[in-house]
Amino acid sequence: MPSSPAREPEDAGAAVEADAASDAGEAAAGIAGAACPEDMVLVEGEYCTDLEMKCLRSWFDTSNKKIICEEFQVPTRCTGNRTKKRYCIDRFEYPNRKGERPEVMNNFYQAQVLCAARSRRMCTETEWTMACEGPSYKPYPYGYVRDAGKCRGDRPYGFPSKEKIWARDAAELERLWQGVPSGSQPACVSDYGVFDMPGNADELAASEQFQGRDAKFDNVTTGGPWYKGVRNQCRPKIYTHDEGFAYYYLSFRCCAEPDGAPTDPRAPKQIRRGWTWERVVDVAKHSLDLKPRPPPDRGP
Repeated sequence: MPSSPAREPEDAGAAVEADAASDAGEAAAGIAGAACPEDMVLVEGEYCTDLEMKCLRSWFDTSNKKIICEEFQVPTRCTGNRTKKRYCIDRFEYPNRKGERPEVMNNFYQAQVLCAARSRRMCTETEWTMACEGPSYKPYPYGYVRDAGKCRGDRPYGFPSKEKIWARDAAELERLWQGVPSGSQPACVSDYGVFDMPGNADELAASEQFQGRDAKFDNVTTGGPWYKGVRNQCRPKIYTHDEGFAYYYLSFRCCAEPDGAPTDPRAPKQIRRGWTWERVVDVAKHSLDLKPRPPPDRGP
């Protein structure tokens, strides 16, 4: 991947806008106090199953062979069904603490166990999208014009050593890190008050695809990492990484049922297959080699 030029510092107007966005995010988060734990945000509204987004300006990234949209038409238009949802979501990426780095190098099963330790579960792909888009279905949490300075992106490719990554080589992981601490991007917040969704660290979420070519695995990746020429938007997903996939830029965040209701830590497709939670934990214990591989037997 080609390197990108250094970005100019944000001007005073951008700083004011960032402060306003941060204040709005903190205010939105405060509303959730009665329904969600203090470090989570209540998301309540309607998810749109099919969203029409018209791109006005774009460019083609040759390294990833992707069209990157710079500006979308305002507003987007919901052409599908609207599904009511109400749930709690972590304000930041795991470990969900402002000022700390998002934790990376956990695969989907490991992330499930970490969420379950907090009486939470992995967010589903539609929950993640809805929390990012906000009630007006924005392509980016901050609006309709792409800005890699608001949600960290456009960083040069790091050319990782796969062997060192599988070995969890600390020096290699540190060399590859180009992210920023959680909550340090005041303009990278959705209208629901959720921070750092696209850009910075990529994220895992639970798949809700039960048939078709995208239904192979229990997880998706969403948001995109800090690199240039990737899917740093709310809605696009990648369905081709298996449950054993862990990577130096891949993090996650947890969700939970609101109002203190019990939260099932299993993913939707695991529930459909009749997997017990004990089975998920057992698979997580035996997935520590981190190398992507075919998923385990999907029988009950």
